[in-house]
Amino acid sequence: MSRNRLARVAVAFVAGSALLGSAWLAAAHWRELAAHPAAVNQADEFGVQAASALPDLVTQRATVLAGLFSQQPKIMGMALASRPAQAVAASGYLNPLRAVTGLVPERIDEGVDFGGSGPVYALGSAVITNAGQNAGWPGGGWITYRLTDGPDAGLMVYLAEDVTPTVQAGQHVTALTVIANMFNGGDGIETGWAQSTGVSAESELPEAGGIGGGGPFPTMVGLNFDQLLQLLGAPPAPNAGGPAYGTLPANYPARWN
Repeated sequence: MSRNRLARVAVAFVAGSALLGSAWLAAAHWRELAAHPAAVNQADEFGVQAASALPDLVTQRATVLAGLFSQQPKIMGMALASRPAQAVAASGYLNPLRAVTGLVPERIDEGVDFGGSGPVYALGSAVITNAGQNAGWPGGGWITYRLTDGPDAGLMVYLAEDVTPTVQAGQHVTALTVIANMFNGGDGIETGWAQSTGVSAESELPEAGGIGGGGPFPTMVGLNFDQLLQLLGAPPAPNAGGPAYGTLPANYPARWN
């Protein structure tokens, strides 16, 4: 099939879907008017009285349209990146990057990368498990914490690269606690799901696909964390809509269907 023909088929499909949707809504509108005929006898917004025969016309059109479009139309094969069909509430969590100045989403890799500077908060109630340096990450900063409340309780989060820790291992924190200051060091920051040991990113483990710093990106684990940040108000990464690599371990809840 040629590209032109494919384009025509696609346009026809979209136009047909729009027509069906409009007709279904029209049927619903006429049914509503038929159920409340007194409403059509009131003056409209321009002060014009409705004709006395309009209730009968409404009933007739409602009957015809209801028969033709008795079910809500289904739109198939349509997907929009980074737009949830049904968001799962992230109760108890706040956007950890809400106070960062000049926040710039960069990409999803093992976690999610951002540029900017300023304070970074914990996602929610948690215990700090590492607060120092990790030579394996650009910029060297490395903080991990285990969430103790909310829908992701028990999971480990890391914050790495151009950050200076403001907390200590063993410290209990909340979503109102600044855990690090982000600085403009040329690398930005990376944050995401960490291994339960806190050694590195979850995506590097075999059950998540064994994807390290060399890619391919975005990882499923990184995409999952980006979706959580979006639910909390952070901007999506530029590659949030691309194909994801690796797998998402069963203990990581899906953000939307």
